[in-house]
Amino acid sequence: MARRALASPIDILRLISLISEIDKLYSTSKATTCVSGPNDDVIIPKNSNKTDWEVEIAFVIGKKGKNISLAEAENYIFGYCLVCDFSEREWQKNRSGQWIKGKSADTFGPIGPYIVTKDEIKDLYNLNMSLDVNGKRMQTGNTSKMIHKMNFLTSYASEFMTLMPGDIITTGTPPGVGDSMKPPTYLKKGDVVTLTIDQLGSQKHSVK
Repeated sequence: MARRALASPIDILRLISLISEIDKLYSTSKATTCVSGPNDDVIIPKNSNKTDWEVEIAFVIGKKGKNISLAEAENYIFGYCLVCDFSEREWQKNRSGQWIKGKSADTFGPIGPYIVTKDEIKDLYNLNMSLDVNGKRMQTGNTSKMIHKMNFLTSYASEFMTLMPGDIITTGTPPGVGDSMKPPTYLKKGDVVTLTIDQLGSQKHSVK
């Protein structure tokens, strides 16, 4: 199979986020209305002061599944793609309730430029990833550093919900987000965000 373009947000059933730490695994989601293209502008929401960036690898579910065993999990993955998980940290952390509030603003979920099917990636856990803001490197990572592999995440997620074709599951981000800097640094109008993952293409976003 070959690379497939993402036609529209209608192709995407759900955006599910699984964030790994050494001893914890968090889950959240993004509203599908946040989905945008790989070179679209990112719009800072009204009353936002802490819009941040996250380069992530995501995988796309290819068939319906529930309580999927770890041994069978790879059979449910259709392919992989690049996602920028833009996040409003104040809304995410300080406004009570679920993280979805800070993850779901319009343009906060650019995906693509394409889905790469499993057969095209020979070494899934040796892909470099990076993100720059205004030409300055902010994040550098490699999929070899993932705490939990994608087969495990597929099996784990299917314990709590039926996975459906078109679900996109993001997997967390390497160090270097603005919120963790000293002092914290956030996006402002006029910034340009560029990101890439080996074999999955690149994105470029002007901040408006």
